[in-house]
Amino acid sequence: MIPFNRPYCSGKELEYIKQAISGGYIAGNGIFTHKCHELIESLHGFRKVLLTSSCTDALEMAAILTGVGPGDEVIVPEYTFVSTALAFARQGAEIVFADSRPDHPGVDEERIEELITEKTRVIVPVHYGGRVCDMDRIMEIAGRHGLLVVEDAAHAFGSSYKGRPAGTIGHLGCFSFHETKVIHCGEGGMLSVNDEKFIPRAEVIWEKGTDRCAFRRGEVPFYVWRDTGSSFLMSELNAAFLLGQLENAENIIAERQFLWQLYYSLLEDLEIRKYIKLPPLPAVGEFNYYSFYIILKDQEEMEELKEFLYNHGIQAVTHYTSLAMSPYSSGRGWNKSYERLRNSRLYQGTLLRLPLYNGLKKDEVNMIADRIISFFYE
Repeated sequence: MIPFNRPYCSGKELEYIKQAISGGYIAGNGIFTHKCHELIESLHGFRKVLLTSSCTDALEMAAILTGVGPGDEVIVPEYTFVSTALAFARQGAEIVFADSRPDHPGVDEERIEELITEKTRVIVPVHYGGRVCDMDRIMEIAGRHGLLVVEDAAHAFGSSYKGRPAGTIGHLGCFSFHETKVIHCGEGGMLSVNDEKFIPRAEVIWEKGTDRCAFRRGEVPFYVWRDTGSSFLMSELNAAFLLGQLENAENIIAERQFLWQLYYSLLEDLEIRKYIKLPPLPAVGEFNYYSFYIILKDQEEMEELKEFLYNHGIQAVTHYTSLAMSPYSSGRGWNKSYERLRNSRLYQGTLLRLPLYNGLKKDEVNMIADRIISFFYE
């Protein structure tokens, strides 16, 4: 069976984990966390980052920092993972779902403004599949309406927008280092703090509501409870693994680029013949090649192809189900907008993701493509 994903070790991950253990400290906010912070900030152009135990944690920190609460509205793409909406719903905010683009599952930037009311406080664009949204347009809309922007860049570490790293353009950015992501550490995430006014409070929230970061820098004689927060830290074992990935990020992305482009070239004829739709070709140098998917004509065909591939030893997977029509959203009346979410509904029933991971062989990609072609031609 060719799995949908297989976690990848790029070289020094295990060596760094051994170093962390021998160093006698494997909780959070230690040497390897600091090394990751320094590397990401200096090499990748981030202002201030904080490693977290998941992207969900990073989003929850961002939701706290925005100050949203009951009576506030947050605009979230409907085609996304539950954490994007959950983080703000936990603060009591109302979720307003936005539709996807007709040419891509990412949020339709031109439909955001019509959703803004006097209650809107935050826009949360999701860089689906590692493809960055039109952030100029989103930031322009947010600026005119006095709104905050939190980038859900869970898929997008290593992607950029007009030369700026994904997750550094909005006021806050949230990343995932889950094992399915381009750069991973099993379970992990990161908050990017791009507006300096949020930095002091972000550190406090990150360290369980205390000023422990300031204490460790020698700025206060002892640390005390100052604010809300939680134990959002990534463990040193995960940070050690992550450092090994970060040091090899360029090579990791280059390998994925080769596999992504191979899929595209092998399946392009099916798109020309209108059997499937392929992802839009990315801008050179601004895409991390996180995922490769195909769009089928309807849900029945998508399910048939998925089963066909599984029976031939290939694990392809669907992606998001409807957030608007989920029991949680329906119980809060957030499902009223579902009928206008036409593109989101389309992707929920027709998008199929193909195996794509470092270590996937060229021959395996050829075989997967051959099986897909045979599904339509035989």
